Amino acid sequence: MATVADHVIETLRTSGIRRVYGLPGDSLNGFTDALRRDGALTWEHVRHEETAAFAAAADAALTGQLAVCAGSCGPGNLHLINGLFDANRSRVPVLAIAAHIPRSEIGSEYFQETHPQELFRECSVYCEMVSTAEMLPRILHMAMRTAVEERGVAVVVVPGEIFSAKADGTGWQTRPVVAARSVVRPDDASLREAAALLNEASAVTILGGAGVEGAHDALVQLAATLNSPVVHALRGKEFIEYDNPYDVGMTGLLGFASGYKAIKEADTLLMLGTDFPYQQFYPAHAKVIQVDIRGRHLGRRTPVDLGLVGTVADTLAALQPMLRQKTDSAHLDRALKHYRKTRKTLDDLAVNDRDKTPIRPEYVAGLVDKLASDDAVFTADVGSPVVWAARYLRMNGRRRLIGSFNHGTMANALPHAIGAQTAFPQRQVVALAGDGGLTMLFGELITLIQNRLPVKVVVFNNSSLNFVELEMKAAGIVNFGTDLTNPDFAAVARAMGVFGRRVERPDELESALADAFATDGPAVIDVVTARQELSIPPTITAEQAKGFSLYAIRTILAGRGDELLDLVSTNVARRILD
Repeated sequence: MATVADHVIETLRTSGIRRVYGLPGDSLNGFTDALRRDGALTWEHVRHEETAAFAAAADAALTGQLAVCAGSCGPGNLHLINGLFDANRSRVPVLAIAAHIPRSEIGSEYFQETHPQELFRECSVYCEMVSTAEMLPRILHMAMRTAVEERGVAVVVVPGEIFSAKADGTGWQTRPVVAARSVVRPDDASLREAAALLNEASAVTILGGAGVEGAHDALVQLAATLNSPVVHALRGKEFIEYDNPYDVGMTGLLGFASGYKAIKEADTLLMLGTDFPYQQFYPAHAKVIQVDIRGRHLGRRTPVDLGLVGTVADTLAALQPMLRQKTDSAHLDRALKHYRKTRKTLDDLAVNDRDKTPIRPEYVAGLVDKLASDDAVFTADVGSPVVWAARYLRMNGRRRLIGSFNHGTMANALPHAIGAQTAFPQRQVVALAGDGGLTMLFGELITLIQNRLPVKVVVFNNSSLNFVELEMKAAGIVNFGTDLTNPDFAAVARAMGVFGRRVERPDELESALADAFATDGPAVIDVVTARQELSIPPTITAEQAKGFSLYAIRTILAGRGDELLDLVSTNVARRILD
């Protein structure tokens, strides 16, 4: 007779699951042994359970299908939690199997005891513990269904001995769990109200997010009708900016001045599939229309005059016939002119600065964009790599960009890349890693070798927690505790059997990247970049300006005037010379 774990594997396989990310452990042995016997699902072995959850998140984001990760009891499944928070906040369907201590020991402070059904509650859309083998079929089905319909994390907690229990097939799910297809849009009266507001407006700006996925052409048509500039939030970048003559860049802390300006000058803001969180970047007096599939998101970032529940694609399809073609393009023309100026300023920084060292991070990102394949998958660590990815990686409808854009955790680039490369072994996957982020989960470089994953890791090595330092400067605080003593990452990579190249001169960078991208296996390019390069947000508040002044004064008084001089020479002097 088959074990409960055998039936779990069969259920997963029936729903199209082909791999499970995780790390073995004794409480998980019944499950992993069933995987071994089955042979159809692969066990994607990683060095840290956090990586398993990140990898599953990237897998789900790219495929659109349910992805699975697993961890053993106590510390094993607790390691999943950060990656699961990231997956849930990125709204991708992930099933986490969390093994538990023996049922008879629960509540006795047993070795490795935790209460995972409580711990995982906040980072999931479904979380339940299985107390008997008979409960598992239904709970597993409900977990999978909730994950794919609500696009989030479902956690099933299973005491280890249940996996190994014998069970017949009665009650087990024999039909695939796939997301239902539906049309979701506002009613006609609400659409007519939206159309009236847009038709009467003289300066409409569109702000789009990840919810625009699958509606690119409808968005461009809408912008043409309204003569509207289109601004994107970070998660909307890969779905909005390409083949879009109305694109004026990104807004937010990492964005462009042009995106900020286009929103601030609008008399009507149309928000499409975005939960953009920064209130200071919204217009003060404009009318706001918001479209989101999740009604609870309406009006939670800025007050809205009209909230519409629906997918962007379905809503625009119904709204478009109600709109009148606008003839006045003054608002759009101003926004596009400002964008061209802003884009040129940004592009002028992505150059070899007369062979000066250390290397500009903008130049690194610009070359990565130039040399990467047309269907590359990029992942980016939180911090300065995200800034350069947002500003210099060009999307084209085939490229993808994955990051911890909502959860904002360090150390996501390499684990996300592992999931992306596992799901798409023939595509180029490039991880833009910070030196702090990479070293936090440094052991996963070994996973690249063990699992034969040809991920290309580009390290922005500035020997610091760079973005934290910028935040300190803005707050008027002398940088403290942000120094990083780094090894030669390329040498470490070579010791592991990975292609490694260290680049300290800008004239060596292009050939090093080209060689790395051409190699068959994984590669690490360790690029020594400028520590003091400032990623200035599109608007500076009086408080931030005061903070920078206080930082300068306090840095001098702390006897660290050389740091201030380096900051000036990096960001002011060479721009004057340009």
